[in-house]
Amino acid sequence: MSRMLRSGAIVSAMTMVSRVLGLARDAIIFHFFPAGGALDAFFVAFRVPNLLRRMVAEGAFSLAFIPVLAEYKESRSEEDLRNLLNHVAGTLSLILFAITVLGMIAAPLLAMVFAPGFMFGEGQQDGSQLDLTARLLVITFPYIFLIALSAFVSAILNTYQKFAVPAFTPVLLNVALISAVIWWAPQFKQPVEALAWGVVIGGVLQLAFQIPSLMKLGLLPKPNFKRGHEGVSRIMKLMVPALLGSSVAQINILINTAIASLLAAGSISWLYASDRFVELPLAIIGVAIGVVILPKLSGDHINAKSKAFSETLDWGVRLGLLISLPAMIGLMLLAKPILATVLANGVNNWTLVEMSSMSLITYSFGLPAFILVKVLAPGFYSRQNTRTPVRIGMFAVLCNIVLSILIVYPWVKMDIIGPHAGLALATALAGYINAGMLFYQLKKQNIYQSISQSKQLWLKDLLRIVFSLVVMTVVILFLNPADAWWQDSELLAKIGKLLLLVLVAIVSYFGTLFVLGVRKQSFLR
Repeated sequence: MSRMLRSGAIVSAMTMVSRVLGLARDAIIFHFFPAGGALDAFFVAFRVPNLLRRMVAEGAFSLAFIPVLAEYKESRSEEDLRNLLNHVAGTLSLILFAITVLGMIAAPLLAMVFAPGFMFGEGQQDGSQLDLTARLLVITFPYIFLIALSAFVSAILNTYQKFAVPAFTPVLLNVALISAVIWWAPQFKQPVEALAWGVVIGGVLQLAFQIPSLMKLGLLPKPNFKRGHEGVSRIMKLMVPALLGSSVAQINILINTAIASLLAAGSISWLYASDRFVELPLAIIGVAIGVVILPKLSGDHINAKSKAFSETLDWGVRLGLLISLPAMIGLMLLAKPILATVLANGVNNWTLVEMSSMSLITYSFGLPAFILVKVLAPGFYSRQNTRTPVRIGMFAVLCNIVLSILIVYPWVKMDIIGPHAGLALATALAGYINAGMLFYQLKKQNIYQSISQSKQLWLKDLLRIVFSLVVMTVVILFLNPADAWWQDSELLAKIGKLLLLVLVAIVSYFGTLFVLGVRKQSFLR
């Protein structure tokens, strides 16, 4: 477990760099572009290929490819391994090329499907916003081709325990987008188009950056295509159902984006802003743990080490809760300070903070569930079982749609401010349904086996965590200034105060845990 903790720390550190730069990117975007209008169009145009990236690349493909690659690595010859990589590279490239071309051709239709409000919603009076979205989609769609191949390279590196380079790679997308906002946007008649081109350039950089590491391993594929290749067929068989199951959260967000396009102008931007801050701990904790445990779980399953398999899952769940619960409370309590510091310093005013904080609070409520899904789902994928998490995931999507209607419709009818926050709440609740059903099935199928000693550890640690959260909450509430201070203060003062609050929250939480007897060794078992 200590090796996994080190690997997880590497992934988390690299992801932290990427996400912090991502926050800087968003701060710069909101500094120069007002929420709503063209910015809403860009976020829709970025959401669609980003969803496909999660489904085809980081989601379904990685979850289907890594277990098969791990099997070839453990039990097949080097020639068989290279043959698999060559044929996967060839098949994946053909599929991605077809998806990219079809997506660019169907851009106007996709814009209508994923942003129906741009045709007849409250935020649209003519067809200009829909046309802009379609134009931006044509530019951004090649990103799926580039980033999926980048994910293919990342999966190989992760399987060989090379985590740092793949984890650092997303930094390059942020660099490209920051460059697009500051230097390229003024050169465009429609400045937001520079952001779309920044996405594509970021995809090129992410793929190119990882190639030297792959060459160093001597595993650079030579794309080949052969129908019926045994390894490719198995990957495709696992991948098809995983396309939906691995991307439930993203599908829910896309549904929310479509519904938000029917609400007040700016709703999409407000949801995007809150989503970005929840994505930070989700990536640093959930994605990092999931990336690290999937190869380990695959190896435990192949070698029939059922006890080690359960211990790996238990470690992931315990560590995920240890960090996600204070992150949830921190985001909920510091929603306005965070948004006021990062986003409301340019063309946007306090309205962005007020509206985005509403959805950030409700969305943050689901953070522990989102992280548990990232940890529990590999328990199935590592066993090459994609059907169970897919069924659960699609049920969660259905729940999200139903909950969105049940929550948002009365919200709108009663003319309550901020119905977009109801969309975030529906996604959070659907996340708990997803995580709960995954946990239930792992227990029911005796995959996640209870260890008598761990039951006592669970209860003790949970009580300690709850008490530490109470202490942290009291400290934050005592030290956090009123909203008026965050609205009127200078940027440097807000940055200093926010950093102090975050630091004090971390120290109070982990300090209380330490006083109560929790040690690092508790999470190395």
